[in-house]
Amino acid sequence: MRDKIINILRQHAGRPVSGEELAKSLSVSRAAIWKHIKQLKQAGYDVRARYKEGYTLHASPDRLLPDEITARLTTSLLGRKIIYKPSVKSTNDLAKREAFAGCPHGTIVVAEEQADGRGRMSRGWFSPFGRGIWLSVVLRPPFLPSEAPKITLLTASALAAALAEYPGVKVNIKWPNDIIYDNKKLVGILTEMSAEMEAINYVVVGVGINISVPREDFPEGIKDKAASVDEFTGQPVERVRLLTVFLQKLEQLYEGAVREGFGGALEQWRTYASVFGRQVRVSAPDRTITGEALDIDETGALLIKSADGGIERVIAGDVSVRALDGGYI
Repeated sequence: MRDKIINILRQHAGRPVSGEELAKSLSVSRAAIWKHIKQLKQAGYDVRARYKEGYTLHASPDRLLPDEITARLTTSLLGRKIIYKPSVKSTNDLAKREAFAGCPHGTIVVAEEQADGRGRMSRGWFSPFGRGIWLSVVLRPPFLPSEAPKITLLTASALAAALAEYPGVKVNIKWPNDIIYDNKKLVGILTEMSAEMEAINYVVVGVGINISVPREDFPEGIKDKAASVDEFTGQPVERVRLLTVFLQKLEQLYEGAVREGFGGALEQWRTYASVFGRQVRVSAPDRTITGEALDIDETGALLIKSADGGIERVIAGDVSVRALDGGYI
């Protein structure tokens, strides 16, 4: 009901709508309308009442509220079920519980802050209240488990494309999944899976996007490596807009992969890659590989040409990659 009221007020573009008109349109009493307006104000909506004229929407809160997200969504499935929490330990942990309980494909879990957010290799992810997009998406793909790592690259491609819509922002992807700009990390992705031998039960894709975290607020270990999107846009970044654009691009790439395979998503990933042609050192648990990063193969693995001319294949998820020139890749 509240989302319907907000949509009507938005459609009137600042012109007042009477309680009687709202009640008639929604087939409820004027008392019910007043009750929902009160709840909307408590949620942060600036709804003002004018005597004998009606209600006017002046501003919406900077919150990732389901009503706000739903109003902007253009997807068919992704984000059609939204689980919103002001604070949560980890959106991925909650999403995995929801997936295990049977939530539908495309369910998203979104929070204003994470108390214990994490990235790849169990690294912590700083997730302060209202300063980013802390999100997990539940997917139930028809792919074989061996193809799951490509979902990470597909997600990175969708995020890079969404961020590229801001004029002047040219991001790169550090293999396999970090989004960077001007040698600073803006986005991290953590993909987790439940699968059997020949089938995936579900995949949870966790995304952390630094939107407006002040540089001095980042923890000491990452101050020189992390940044926020609004540092480079030259304007405030509307979180709901970026979130819904990302979901739309993710759905397009995902549906393309279901229909035709991952070729299109991997090709798009290559257009944002920052690693090819550079000398890198890959530290894996059992060995270290040094050489020139050439490409990714059809599985998303990184191909490295070693000093003896051999081609080494590096699988995402179990390595740390560093450029020998000291820059990000």
